[in-house]
Amino acid sequence: MTDPTHVTRLLMDWRGGDANALDDLLPLVYEELRRLAARHMAGEADGHTLQPTALVHEAYVRLVDADIEWQDRAHFFAAASRVMRRMLVDHARSKGRQKRGGGRARVTLHAADAVTPPPDLDVLALDEAMEVLAQEDPRKARAVELRYFGGLNLEEIAEVTGVSIATVHRDLRMATAWLMTRLGADDAPGDDESGDTPPS
Repeated sequence: MTDPTHVTRLLMDWRGGDANALDDLLPLVYEELRRLAARHMAGEADGHTLQPTALVHEAYVRLVDADIEWQDRAHFFAAASRVMRRMLVDHARSKGRQKRGGGRARVTLHAADAVTPPPDLDVLALDEAMEVLAQEDPRKARAVELRYFGGLNLEEIAEVTGVSIATVHRDLRMATAWLMTRLGADDAPGDDESGDTPPS
């Protein structure tokens, strides 16, 4: 784990126009970006044409070019996670994979956050469900993205989203239940837990 204070300082310097800060930042965040990429690609089939190293490099380039008001380390990795997820979804679509049965992505839900254990989820079907959730309840969708794709802990998610840790925990439980029901998981919660309407 990198020093959050150091990363945050470099992000602030970078935003302030210090080009050298960018050179100093990459070595500090590279290994964590690789772990993030591996997390995103954990469920991809062997021989996937987009490799973790390429995912890291392309995501970093996009982050460098993006006009983002960086806040801190957690914000940086949250943005990196979103970029990586979007790249994998775009890659799956470009390959013309079927919505179900191909391009599977495994999402590890922790017992403390989730209602029930997760299935293996098709990356495109999951993305469609996440888009619906984001339209109806952006905060819950953001919590799911940060936790299960970005690997942020509850405290970091609370910091990024500006809500309490208890709210993050509740959002994750409700959103997880709704996503699993929508995706037709065999072990999804009953109708009292979730349904076709995004959680509120």
